[in-house]
Amino acid sequence: MPSRQNSGLLLHVCCAPDATVPWPELIAEGRKVGGFFYGSNIHPPREWRLRRDAVLKFAGIVGGVIEISRYDPDSWMSAARGRHGFPEGGEGCAVCFELQLSAAARFAAARGYDELCSTLTISPHKDPALINGIGTRVSADEGVVWIERVWRKRDGFKISVARSIELGLYRQRYCGCVYSVRE
Repeated sequence: MPSRQNSGLLLHVCCAPDATVPWPELIAEGRKVGGFFYGSNIHPPREWRLRRDAVLKFAGIVGGVIEISRYDPDSWMSAARGRHGFPEGGEGCAVCFELQLSAAARFAAARGYDELCSTLTISPHKDPALINGIGTRVSADEGVVWIERVWRKRDGFKISVARSIELGLYRQRYCGCVYSVRE
């Protein structure tokens, strides 16, 4: 059993703009929040660097700690092979959500976080029931509690767009994967 030196909430951050609502709200709830950026789903590498840098910038703004996982697009491509042709939020995304949230849950358990949540549900293009279902399962597998949220409620997405512009954060035009570049 890992030590509970962090004993807080790990926020899976898919991108800086999407973190602008969840991270401050979780802090306002009195939670100790750390961030985790997966990113191996993001293509091309230049795009990954832009998003990583924006995540680091936002973590600095909120005064939070962020872990950037190793960029390994080959492992993502191997797992996602054959999933192209689906729109963002469709069937093909489930594999990607699973990879991202499993990595976050393993990291949370290894670093002693008690809870895990994700920024993914702020997007109007993603299925929050699917995301929360995967999050619940992979968190339980690692002995971490999944905190179910749908961040796009109460204009969360609209607020995130305004905040990211106000803060000068890089805003991407596609979800990140090689398949969505073509959409």
